[in-house]
Amino acid sequence: MIYNRAVQTRSLYIHWPFCAYKCHFCPFVALASHEPFMDQYNNALDKEIEQFASLGANNAEIETIFIGGGTPSSWPDKLLLDTSGKMRSVYCVNDSAEITIEVNPGTVRQEQLKMWTDIGINRLSIGIQSLNDSVLKKLNRLHTAKDVRTVLEQAKKNFENISIDLILGLPDISEDEWKKTLREVIYWPIKHISIYFLTVHENTKLYFHVESQKVVLPADDSLVDLYSWSVDFLNKHGFVQYEISNFARSGYRCKHNQVYWNRKPYKGFGLGACSFDGTSRFQNSKNLMDYIQAIESGGNSADFVETLSVKQVILEKLMLGLRRPKGMRSVEFFEDLSETQVRRIEKNISFLKDKKFIKEINGMLCLNPNYIMLENEIVINILDGVV
Repeated sequence: MIYNRAVQTRSLYIHWPFCAYKCHFCPFVALASHEPFMDQYNNALDKEIEQFASLGANNAEIETIFIGGGTPSSWPDKLLLDTSGKMRSVYCVNDSAEITIEVNPGTVRQEQLKMWTDIGINRLSIGIQSLNDSVLKKLNRLHTAKDVRTVLEQAKKNFENISIDLILGLPDISEDEWKKTLREVIYWPIKHISIYFLTVHENTKLYFHVESQKVVLPADDSLVDLYSWSVDFLNKHGFVQYEISNFARSGYRCKHNQVYWNRKPYKGFGLGACSFDGTSRFQNSKNLMDYIQAIESGGNSADFVETLSVKQVILEKLMLGLRRPKGMRSVEFFEDLSETQVRRIEKNISFLKDKKFIKEINGMLCLNPNYIMLENEIVINILDGVV
């Protein structure tokens, strides 16, 4: 099975997997100490981009491009210029397209920032995570608070649209320290803030440190209260919440992420990159040499393909819909269900509303913020006995 070439795809994702180091909490396709493979990988990446276009796979104007990783700020200038040139030679990129690049503090040069804007990159996403140098070091995050302030000072000369990532629930970060961080960042030259709960993924170093009790994580209850405070605080200071983890000043919501949340098609290029054509999901090989060899031989780089079932579609609609403060209308996921199934869902929803897990405002079904960490269980309960 291949990506449906008839689909109007207006969003692209490009993966640069290389990192100078790998953070202890990182579950992503990221390769540390693999610099000798950069040229070979870049050639394969450019070829994959060209191959997809040569199949007549997309004639829509591109509206969003997201360059993620890994650490895209480690992408050598010459290689990034090659890929940017290839992208624009085979796709029609809208003049007002949102083009984002992820960067880590301490890995950015001033001349890079100018070069990025010259090739059309207009949104910078900075992975800050914390301003506590000791905590960052324990997580093998090799930047400092000074590096953060340096890159912001440099970036504001070239970028108006800057986003930062922070992690809530890191070990050894007190409630007061978290609040102090937010009280500082609201005055930075940024337009967008993403706050993610720390997730301990299996087989990461953090996972083994938690299992061995070398690292102790804060209690979930305290995090929910702190998250609630953060939402109120940011909303009051002009960073309005539009998704569970995302806050933006007016006019600066991330367009690319909304493609994911609205289940619109997107095509991913590179190692481990994911794609969605509206019906099926695809993921490229996560093995570097397998990916390169598949592309060089003209084969299919995807090693995982899945056509979504009715149950999976409903689950996705619910999960994504409830992640947004405005919520969703229940009829949005009633399609393809029988009357009996609809009545069962309505009964489940009524039960969860009585228990205050969810609420309905102006016909929109919303998650109670106090139960944000139970979203998965709430969704399963909504669909209990249905699919």
